[in-house]
Amino acid sequence: MTPTVHVSAEGVAIAIVFTSAMAALLVWMFSVPRPVRAEVARARRALDVARVILAPTTSAPYSQRGVELACRLAQEQQAEVLLVHVIEVPRTLSLDMPLREAERQAREALDTAREVVTMHGLPVRTLVQRARGAADGIIAAARDNDADLIVVSIGPRRGALRLWGSTAEALFDRAPCEVIFDKLPE
Repeated sequence: MTPTVHVSAEGVAIAIVFTSAMAALLVWMFSVPRPVRAEVARARRALDVARVILAPTTSAPYSQRGVELACRLAQEQQAEVLLVHVIEVPRTLSLDMPLREAERQAREALDTAREVVTMHGLPVRTLVQRARGAADGIIAAARDNDADLIVVSIGPRRGALRLWGSTAEALFDRAPCEVIFDKLPE
């Protein structure tokens, strides 16, 4: 006596779905990605290694755009955003001299910038850096905190880079990492 086999439509459908899913999985597993030139791979990897991105902040509205750009660059690798506000201390005063109004403005600028970073869900640190010049403070903060990238935003005025003048030049010459300048359009 031969046993009878009952084939149901549901069983056939499940077998077809299972076989199709396994075939798709195997095709995906064994498909080789298209080749990429070495130059392209290096350019892609260069931004992947950013773990700490420094964004100098001021009370100017364009400063928050630089923070936003730093956040977008940090998102893919969940890099930490280091917000730095440099208090420029005149040479006639000692660096540790209390400057209440400048410190208040620094805290306000950092709090606003922190909100931008928090909206992106990224790790954030803030730092008030005292220095004789903005570039010296930014460079010291980058060096002391092992920054991989500095993102500086510049206002829309014509010649804004010239206004930054020595700061921009010092960052180009002495920054211990990559620097991106973002100038707002008019």
